[in-house]
Amino acid sequence: MKKVFLIVITVFFLNNAFGQAIQEKLDSYMQALTKYAGFNGAVLVAKDGNILLEKGYGLRNAQAGITHDENSVFQIGSVTKQFTATIIQQLELEGKLSLKDTLSKFFPQYQYANRITIENLLNHVSGIYNYTQNVDFMQNHATESLGQTSFWSMIKDKPLSFEPGSKFNYSNSGYLILGYLIEKVTGQPYESVVRKYLFEPAGMSHSGFDFTHLASPVKSVGYLALSEQVKTPAPIVDSTVAFSAGAIYSTVRDLYNWNIALNSGKLLPLVNLEKAYKPYKQKYGFGFMADSLYGKRLISHGGGIYGFVSDLAYVPEDKVSVVILSNKPYHLSTTERDLLAVLYNQPYKLAEEPKEVMVDTLTLNKFVGEYELAPTFKITIVQVGGRLKAQATGQSQFDLFAKTENEFFYKVVDARVEFVKNGKGEVESLILHQNGQDIPGKKVK
Repeated sequence: MKKVFLIVITVFFLNNAFGQAIQEKLDSYMQALTKYAGFNGAVLVAKDGNILLEKGYGLRNAQAGITHDENSVFQIGSVTKQFTATIIQQLELEGKLSLKDTLSKFFPQYQYANRITIENLLNHVSGIYNYTQNVDFMQNHATESLGQTSFWSMIKDKPLSFEPGSKFNYSNSGYLILGYLIEKVTGQPYESVVRKYLFEPAGMSHSGFDFTHLASPVKSVGYLALSEQVKTPAPIVDSTVAFSAGAIYSTVRDLYNWNIALNSGKLLPLVNLEKAYKPYKQKYGFGFMADSLYGKRLISHGGGIYGFVSDLAYVPEDKVSVVILSNKPYHLSTTERDLLAVLYNQPYKLAEEPKEVMVDTLTLNKFVGEYELAPTFKITIVQVGGRLKAQATGQSQFDLFAKTENEFFYKVVDARVEFVKNGKGEVESLILHQNGQDIPGKKVK
């Protein structure tokens, strides 16, 4: 018996030491990311019921000098879609709707209602115009209340992008309609339904919807740009505008509780959860992205809303949760993969201090000009005092720092600008590298 006891004790201490080593590596990675790459937010990493890291990094309120901790509250943007999709499945189980129902059963006034099913909305294959692509609305009215009548007016005359079910096109409009559908079949406000069906059984006591009017000492200020020199607060998108596509605010612990409750079968029968995780097009299911990593299934979703980005990932096989919330623009999917690499003892790289190289004024002047990335979005490059400055449409002007002779980085946001020359050596375009996207912009002036 003594030998058995000693073996058990040894295993316990080995497991404990392993957990501590992983925790230190996770924290070291985040510390470097905060110091050298500008991360600002909170993180939780857990495996098989054990929380390995739960910590805040950077500033909750830069103007007041208040730092983040694990209790900081953030807007989670499109991670909200998981909640909306889960409610829809619960309502189907209650017999209040079928995923095969067309919208004509609930919203006959919409001209394409008889061609689109509820399932099409869940999978982003409806072809419905995405209202957040309305630049004027998002720039000038996103902080104002949006009612159903106004929403339907905004999309009613917009043609479908394609035949429903044939292609994938991420549409926040589809998820707003799902929220209106939830209200219609339950006779209750969307927020009340989510609290009753999901927040309360999952133990999400620090989550809600109306971020504008949230009065809490742990409420994070969202930033469009944040550095030692620049602190630009973001406007708060009204909860009726983001609504069932992106209005939820939460904490890293609440979202971890959500992962645990959902994947234990507490909120949906596991057979229905598998339907939600099954990818249709572009690896998208019902409010979840389904991918693989290290030979294991990876379920995830990211979110972005003015001043905030979020990332929630889950590896069902090992009950691994990664929750990352930030109150400034940041490419979190890379952070997610690196944290998982630490956890699975795979290669990853610690952030290092970006090194600025010197570029002569004559070369810098070749990059000066106006670059069009979209019909309503341009970046203007100027040279002042031997440094390039960039100003995007509707935004402030920010310094660019040279990484190479033709590639520059921002310090206020996680983004890079790469200038492209033609065969004659003339600068003809740039590429904006941000949020995992590479967006080209032609030089027009």
